[in-house]
Amino acid sequence: MKIAGFMKTSFVDFPGKIASVVFTQGCNLSCSYCHNAGLIEAKEDFRGVLPEEIFQWLSRRKGMIDGVVISGGEPTLQCNLKVFIEELKAMKLLVKLDTNGTNPDILRTLIADNLLDFIAMDLKAPLNKYEVITGMSGLELSSIRESVEIIQNSGLAHEFRTTFCPNLDADDIPCIILDFEINSNYVVQKCRDSGGQKLSDKKRDLRGLLTYTNRNFNLSLRGFEVG
Repeated sequence: MKIAGFMKTSFVDFPGKIASVVFTQGCNLSCSYCHNAGLIEAKEDFRGVLPEEIFQWLSRRKGMIDGVVISGGEPTLQCNLKVFIEELKAMKLLVKLDTNGTNPDILRTLIADNLLDFIAMDLKAPLNKYEVITGMSGLELSSIRESVEIIQNSGLAHEFRTTFCPNLDADDIPCIILDFEINSNYVVQKCRDSGGQKLSDKKRDLRGLLTYTNRNFNLSLRGFEVG
């Protein structure tokens, strides 16, 4: 496991739980708005946090930490991910995985082995904008749709989420819902960096998003000022 960072305590990353957050190094997408851009490239000379250090810290906080969030980067690129999670489960910890859904086989294996308790999957854009938003060509979009289906059928607590970046419009949100057949647990979250988007445009898009929340589109908003 290439672990770039470790947040010892979080009250917001694992719904309803007190959690630690592990940030893995390396991602197979290159979204311009990425909140963790420093984690995209998997460098050969990488020096990060050792898994043993994390396990030692967690063992000393037994009973104080409910679970661990594994985020990134993209965690499913890590060759030792399954072993790492098995160690967490042996410590009686809950595990939440944050993923971009590009590796459905990994998801399927982790779910089948009862190693996950919560899955959060990013849906970057409607299918026709996916390569533009992610900065990657030749993506296997069928794999992303497969991951959505696996998660929906898993019986696990889950969340699908879209970061409302400057290259998305309000009208893209119902397209995402339809493209991926999302029927529940969908969150549209505010982008931390507006990328120079005009204030008037943001207000217009917010009005559009609020309209969709009232038209039987199963979505909720996170981080927006709606007052």
